[in-house]
Amino acid sequence: MKNDIFQKLIYELVSKLFVFPIYKFVFKGQLKGRDKIPQKDSFIMVSNHGSLLDPPLLGHALGRNISFMAKAELFKIPCLGFIIRACGAYPVKRGIVDKNTIKTACEKLSNNNCIGIFIDGTRQKNGRVNKPKQGAALLAFKNQKLLLPVAIVNSHRLIRFKFCIPYFSKIIIKVGKPIQPPKSSSRDDLNSVTIHLQENINNLIG
Repeated sequence: MKNDIFQKLIYELVSKLFVFPIYKFVFKGQLKGRDKIPQKDSFIMVSNHGSLLDPPLLGHALGRNISFMAKAELFKIPCLGFIIRACGAYPVKRGIVDKNTIKTACEKLSNNNCIGIFIDGTRQKNGRVNKPKQGAALLAFKNQKLLLPVAIVNSHRLIRFKFCIPYFSKIIIKVGKPIQPPKSSSRDDLNSVTIHLQENINNLIG
């Protein structure tokens, strides 16, 4: 119980003191579709991925404590490892099926914590969903949780330079309607929901 309170405190401090000024004043952040965000039960947020800043920006904008997977190497960095762990992030080993990561995600969902998944698994240069993975759909089926499609617009081009002068893009976060989990863990059902998520997110991007 004390650990949960401490984690929530750290999350709130990081969100309000560091992320809020960057989101609101540097990138003129705007959220559309707030009414579609579930407020009681936990869910799986599924998004496109264009920048390393996506996790804190999305977590702050949606107003829910969302735990993202993070490269295992980041947890070994002093201070950074402590902060991201306190904010609910959990390590994932890239290139392999990490059973511990899946177990952690399921535990968080069962404890009414939301998790965030970038459906492509890595950043995309065009900021869209190009090659979606089925992990989010599988987790939704295993835990019977809603999938929340979210698009973060312009994150792949946050900063542009013209004559050595930096220009910051406006970040717009768009929330789509929650999607029901797959009816089964069959390849066809997982693929159908995954493609549905891809289409929803890309349509939100425009």
